[in-house]
Amino acid sequence: MIEINIPGYGELQLEHLVLDYNGTLAVDGRLLFGVRERLEKLAEQLTVHVVTADTFGKAADYLAGIPCQLNVLPAGNQAGAKRDFVRGLGIERCVCVGNGRNDQLMLQEAALGIAVLQDEGAAAVALMAADVVAADIQSALELLMRPLRLTATLRA
Repeated sequence: MIEINIPGYGELQLEHLVLDYNGTLAVDGRLLFGVRERLEKLAEQLTVHVVTADTFGKAADYLAGIPCQLNVLPAGNQAGAKRDFVRGLGIERCVCVGNGRNDQLMLQEAALGIAVLQDEGAAAVALMAADVVAADIQSALELLMRPLRLTATLRA
């Protein structure tokens, strides 16, 4: 668990890290540099979940050996499926990271939503739904590894 007390924002007790795959952890289906090591480190404190449509069909291969749970979602209503997945875990215990339009609802409902802006860009609705926008996935994961960065960004 990661506990963060942010003045004027609230206390976060995070147990689950829910991540989109394509556009967030990967570009063109390939896991980005530095992601594996950061996820392995964060898995010591959080249960890591990857939710994806697996557009390129490579998620399982690239995530092999990383302590995470891969959830390939069925086609249709991806946004609703991701939101429902987070609700099932308990929104108050989830931090979600994504970039796409289909990530909007999970970013909006999670205790902490982080949008990333990378090579694929980010949907405006995802940016607006997030609590924090990070330049890339490495920076987003570092926010959780160094939670005082979140305090500096989110405090009132």
